Amino acid sequence: MLKQYRLKNYNFRLILYVVALNVLGIMVIGSARESVQGKQIMGLVMGLVIMVMISMMDYSYLLKFSWLYYFLNIGLLIMVKFMGEHTKGSTRWVTIAGIRFQPSELSKLILILFFAYFFMQHQENLNTVKILACSFILAGIPLYLIKSQPDLSTTIVTALIFVALLFIAGLSYKIVIGVLAVSIPSVLIFISLILQPDQQILNGYQYKRIMAWLEPEKYADTAYQQLNSKMAIGSGQLWGKGLNNSEITSVKNGNFISESQTDFIFAIVGEELGFVGAVIVIILLLLIVLECILIARKAKDMSGRLICCGMASLIGFQGFINVCVATGLMPNTGLPLPFVSYGLTSLLTLYMGIGFVLNIGLQPRKYGMGDLL
Repeated sequence: MLKQYRLKNYNFRLILYVVALNVLGIMVIGSARESVQGKQIMGLVMGLVIMVMISMMDYSYLLKFSWLYYFLNIGLLIMVKFMGEHTKGSTRWVTIAGIRFQPSELSKLILILFFAYFFMQHQENLNTVKILACSFILAGIPLYLIKSQPDLSTTIVTALIFVALLFIAGLSYKIVIGVLAVSIPSVLIFISLILQPDQQILNGYQYKRIMAWLEPEKYADTAYQQLNSKMAIGSGQLWGKGLNNSEITSVKNGNFISESQTDFIFAIVGEELGFVGAVIVIILLLLIVLECILIARKAKDMSGRLICCGMASLIGFQGFINVCVATGLMPNTGLPLPFVSYGLTSLLTLYMGIGFVLNIGLQPRKYGMGDLL
């Protein structure tokens, strides 16, 4: 399981980007809600330890237990359904041995690992009806359990990660074109259906979030979060008002954004660090995604490539959606900003994923003479 690796292959650049973004997030969290800053610092320390430990383990060996991870994931999601804590209209948290965590966050990483193994095992017959049907069923079970919490936003991101993995694994372009030909009109029909006042597809709060995004004046009680978020970001101008400022005009100081340390942390970044700080956060996210993709290109096998691209998809999709929500470009979804938002389950899961990426980077593909010619 443990191997001797060359230090020169250890991607310290990726670690630097991750830690820099996490430290920046801790600083902003302290300004948004000082009482939880200490927990996030603890998460940084724990995350680094877990990341280094996983990076020293051979990912090929760890993937042998993929089916065990998968069924553990299903078990945790079922446990949430029957033993989870009900808060704010949803049931997403569970407590085991005194540890409270959110299984749906861990589910993203588990599914990346599982399908990296599954698609590598079936790379020769991936485009057959049998394998595609099996993969959709295996992905559909946890997605259904996450959706039933209800947690539509996490379901969508996890589904996007699965689709990205399927495409990278070698899904036929003919199938892709066929799926697009069916899915695009299906999406348009779905959107038209959920916009009906008597629709039964979405829960009440989900419908209100979409309508508040489309008609903020009519649904002002639901749209206030995003409206205040945009106001906060705009008020920061170029350099921001400064961390922990005491300005009366601050949207944060007026408590106009609830739970600003989690879903709307980007609004605090924009207000207190300005346009410059917001751009730095986006650039760091982009650099982390690019490093994962660069490591994927040198991976020794398909499973390594899929894990790296899966983590790039997770961080990229989730970061993009969070920023779009904070700036009013998408309906409110309730997704954390990777490495920036407060939340130990999300943070530790991301560090675990980066640990796998680092280990893949420590085992680069060996080029033969044929590859060099």
